[in-house]
Amino acid sequence: MIYLKSESEIEKLRAAARLVSQTLAVVAKEIRPGVETGALDRIAEEFIVKNNARPAFKGYGSKQNPFPATLCISVNEEVVHGIPGNRTLNEGDIVSVDCGVEKEGYFGDHAFTFMVGECSDQDKKLLRVTLESLYKGIEKSIHGNKTGDIGHAIQSHCEAEDFGVVRDLVGHGIGKSMHEDPSIPNYGKPGRGERLRSGMTLAIEPMITHGTWKVKTLPDKWTIVTADGSKAAHFEHDVVVREGKAEILSTFDYIAEITKIEITETSYG
Repeated sequence: MIYLKSESEIEKLRAAARLVSQTLAVVAKEIRPGVETGALDRIAEEFIVKNNARPAFKGYGSKQNPFPATLCISVNEEVVHGIPGNRTLNEGDIVSVDCGVEKEGYFGDHAFTFMVGECSDQDKKLLRVTLESLYKGIEKSIHGNKTGDIGHAIQSHCEAEDFGVVRDLVGHGIGKSMHEDPSIPNYGKPGRGERLRSGMTLAIEPMITHGTWKVKTLPDKWTIVTADGSKAAHFEHDVVVREGKAEILSTFDYIAEITKIEITETSYG
């Protein structure tokens, strides 16, 4: 079931998305060699609760294996759903931080991949191209297009640079539930898939690798890693489908302010 959102609902989604944006910035301030991922998670949870919201990831999933943390922190070959703990970040790592909140019954969910200290030129290119592909997907998130138009824009941009496009994980709708229809694959053919309509709200999230598109799940049943051990990058925005041009509800501006790094549609890494 696809739910079209009213303008008042979109404003609530914007508030939730912006709180995620602010949380990612608070975390960004602490990312450096030597910090433990569990420490970053505690900072995020404290900030979210202080702002009268609920960490959406914590407890998500089955009763037998609920996700145990506020953030998904995925380092290097970890694509998504990395569990924060005593892992220490090192110089040259790349680390995806994915955050979700529920605020007044509506969800925000987006992600950013950070460099830890100085990274290789190859990793910088991976981050830049992945971020570029996010915005290319957003450009196609307009009324009358299809989900395949989004996926094709992401896939063609990344594969032209010889990067792998993960197929087993997708973006999604977002609203009163963190994951709503439709699914938004990061690959596809133009003109195929679900038709986009004004008022749809989507979380678009390319997951791109240095090597294979294939992934596997670790024994914790959450952490997903590249099958060949190559590094992966992950960026995500919450958007509203509109006529002519999509509206982005989340922002990387808070991260840019704290890190003093220029983050644009064509510049990062």
